[in-house]
Amino acid sequence: MTAQRINTRLVFTTAAAAAALFLTGCGAGTPQAQTSSNTASSPASSASQPASSGAATGPASSAPAPAVSAPAAPGLCKAAGLTGTIDSTGGGAAGSVYMTLILTNSGTEPCLLKGFAGVSLTADGAPIGAAAARDESTPATDVLLAPGQAGAATLRYSQAANHPDCTMAPAAGFRVYPPEDTASLFIAQPRDACSDAETRLLTIGAFTAK
Repeated sequence: MTAQRINTRLVFTTAAAAAALFLTGCGAGTPQAQTSSNTASSPASSASQPASSGAATGPASSAPAPAVSAPAAPGLCKAAGLTGTIDSTGGGAAGSVYMTLILTNSGTEPCLLKGFAGVSLTADGAPIGAAAARDESTPATDVLLAPGQAGAATLRYSQAANHPDCTMAPAAGFRVYPPEDTASLFIAQPRDACSDAETRLLTIGAFTAK
């Protein structure tokens, strides 16, 4: 009986010691799991903040700038958008009359006068004699005409009676072709013309702003 009681006490003592060790191991392991969980989540949350910040600013910095279209350059002045007049108050010298050819932009858009007009005397629409020679003593420049603005060129007329070889013919006025245009304007102003192509009565200068 004594030996049996001793064995029973040893069994209870051994079981109690094993239970104590198991509880001690469980109690020590729980804080470690919480600590590792907190440590692992902290870098993830801090790393997510720069990522969200970068995502917000990314599209604004990479957005393309809006395209800006350049304004269209004005076209050449055409006969259909011009009105023409002759100012004959320039005076005369040595049998010549100095006049001013004036072309006014009657359209709704700006246009350019570039260089020299084609000018001839005319009776019924067709030119009479030689067309005007160019006076290139003044360089040609681009003249920008806003609607309502005018360009001017010096037109010299040599009296037909001063040319002994002239075959005189009456002219009703001037046929004027704007620079680089195949259409023309008629400006009424009666003059004597020379019907032969050898006698040149007209000289035209380059356009300037009026």
